[in-house]
Amino acid sequence: MNLGVEDLYPTITDSDPELSEILGLEMQRQSGTLQLIASENFTSKAVLEATGSILTNKYAEGYPSKRYYGGNIYIDRVEDLARNRLKALFGAEHANVQPHAGANANAAAYLALLKPGATVLAMRLDQGGHLTHGSPVNFSGQYYRFVSYGVSAADGDSGERIDLEQMEEAARTHRPSLIVVGATAYPRIIDVEPVRAIADSIGATVLFDAAHVAGLIAGGVYPNPLGSSEGGANKGADVMTFTTHKTLRGPRGGAIVCTSQFAQAIDKAVFPGLQGGPLEHAIAAKAVAFQEASLPQFQTYQQNVVLNAKVLASALEQEGFRIVSGGTDTHLILVDLTRFDPNLSGKEAQEALDLAGITCNRNQIPYDTRSPFITSGLRFGTPAMTTTGMGADEMKLVATLIGRSLRHRDDEKYLQSIREEVGILCSKFPPPPFA
Repeated sequence: MNLGVEDLYPTITDSDPELSEILGLEMQRQSGTLQLIASENFTSKAVLEATGSILTNKYAEGYPSKRYYGGNIYIDRVEDLARNRLKALFGAEHANVQPHAGANANAAAYLALLKPGATVLAMRLDQGGHLTHGSPVNFSGQYYRFVSYGVSAADGDSGERIDLEQMEEAARTHRPSLIVVGATAYPRIIDVEPVRAIADSIGATVLFDAAHVAGLIAGGVYPNPLGSSEGGANKGADVMTFTTHKTLRGPRGGAIVCTSQFAQAIDKAVFPGLQGGPLEHAIAAKAVAFQEASLPQFQTYQQNVVLNAKVLASALEQEGFRIVSGGTDTHLILVDLTRFDPNLSGKEAQEALDLAGITCNRNQIPYDTRSPFITSGLRFGTPAMTTTGMGADEMKLVATLIGRSLRHRDDEKYLQSIREEVGILCSKFPPPPFA
């Protein structure tokens, strides 16, 4: 008897009912509750199809036309397609689409640009920076010497912005080899030109971590920070790293674009410096996402993401919350809970909202007195809900649901009633994969 692949490997539903049940429950959670985590989104069916494609079967160490395995003629075409689309999307001189994640992209950039122990200037972790921007529990803080800049004190609508004077003073004092800009919990646009000027004054390189805002950049609602090594002085970043999910709405993964000056160093750092075989099925899905991001409707989508964030921020303020920096320019809202209720922590609020079917994450606010595990804030984002088609009216309703949930956070029955309201709302806006 000849057994085919379908006999040896039946579908998950047939072969693994336990896992199939869990996947079904997660599908219900994603489609039946509000997804307000700023770093999450819903991909298209085409991205899902590419991610689950037969390309997962192929090993392809190296780069197109420079592989260490045979049989990569079509794999090379896939990766070239992704690289060329990415260069066109950001006007980049070079692109690498192999990083498995945003953290890998940052690790590769550091490997390419720095020697172990080099000094790096990056945003304070408790004021918006990322783990890979020097956390002592992360490789970045263990292999390099990070010093920090932060944001100004709260001062109405003009406070809690990146303090360029503080950045310049730290740069002149510590003489870093690299200045990192970009953040994981900073709701305002970051102007890279003054950072470039500071870097040039001390001979440093500039890395822009666009993990959160890559989609906004591609959609034309956030300035492109990437500079050029051709035709005069570089006024932007030398290297830009990012994730391909979040606002870019692609598969989970990372990518790097850079000026031609750093192309060879970046490629060598990704492979063989950091990773082995690339995930070509994920790279195919990245190619799909880059193509989708080049379409006019993607620009409209990103405009709606930002508009929804502004409406949600304003509505949350009406509910009694303080919005860090007085608002948002992006997809992200950072909420200070202390004005709403000084006894309410981010951890407690996140858990209560989970029971109400509203998914978000706790987050430190600038100059927070609570630990990163407890926090005094919440972080909300609008990419996923905008993907489902929700607009300004729904954002106002969501803010009301958040306020009501947290005022009645100790009443499980009340939270369950909110969850039912959330379910009704979500049923009118099914995510693309489930529509």
